[in-house]
Amino acid sequence: MSTERSSRLAPPNSSILAAVDGSPSSYQAVAWAAAEAALHHCALHIITSMAVPTGFGPGISMGEADLEWMRRDGERILTEAARVARTASPGDEPAITTEVSFELVIPLLIERSAQVRMLVVGSRGLGAFQRGLLGSVSTATTHHAHCPVAVIHGISAIDAVSARQPVLVGVDGTANSVPAVELAFEEASRRKVDLVALHAWSDTSGLDVPVRGWNGARESAEAVLAENLAGWSERYPDVAVLRIVTADRPARSLLEESANTQLVVVGTHGRGGFASAVLGSTSKVLLHSIDVPMIVVRSR
Repeated sequence: MSTERSSRLAPPNSSILAAVDGSPSSYQAVAWAAAEAALHHCALHIITSMAVPTGFGPGISMGEADLEWMRRDGERILTEAARVARTASPGDEPAITTEVSFELVIPLLIERSAQVRMLVVGSRGLGAFQRGLLGSVSTATTHHAHCPVAVIHGISAIDAVSARQPVLVGVDGTANSVPAVELAFEEASRRKVDLVALHAWSDTSGLDVPVRGWNGARESAEAVLAENLAGWSERYPDVAVLRIVTADRPARSLLEESANTQLVVVGTHGRGGFASAVLGSTSKVLLHSIDVPMIVVRSR
């Protein structure tokens, strides 16, 4: 393990863990993670896995020279990642540590996620037969990690223009979305921006919603949204909240609204029963289609 110097020391178990594999997407993830660590005044740990995935053919036997080359290549990736992290948070750098691992990346990150406040990964990596496989990593960690997982896509949205945009959170009206709402309020408060709370009360397209009963259904949905936000609005009075109720699929509604935000926060489960199958897939849909950073929060 190598360590980057910093004047700020973070308390134990409060760090952010960022995975990097040398791909542009993973470097965007590191940049966002560094800005997030600075925002929360915590440490940043950057890790890369040089393990060779199995299952594509006969086992690969490597000698000491091969392992040393891979270790040096990992250090090269981490050196660039640390540079990106420092550039993303100039003058307010978090404590940065780096690590080369030879453990398989997915079980490694899931295990480490129990010890950090947030895991940050890129949305796609270097390809099926190259190291990292962050496309599959993002899918696996959002389903199994023990902490919130931030997935960073083509842009890290940490520029001055994006920083003024609001945070968007999906609210499904159940206890499953409470952790997501809580985290979204905290993120909006620290960023000093507004919060957009979206509640999609229909699991079908808005074109299929009957006109009769629309007003009553909408009023009921607005009441559910207000109830879910009430306590948090009092706790974070500095956060202005824009409430949006829509009779459309959650994924489509969140995707459309995300174009005007800097960060999207969603939970992993839905309302239960058949709707759970639909809403449970919302994070999957957004994972592969959204452009801005997204945090997936598992229910406690």
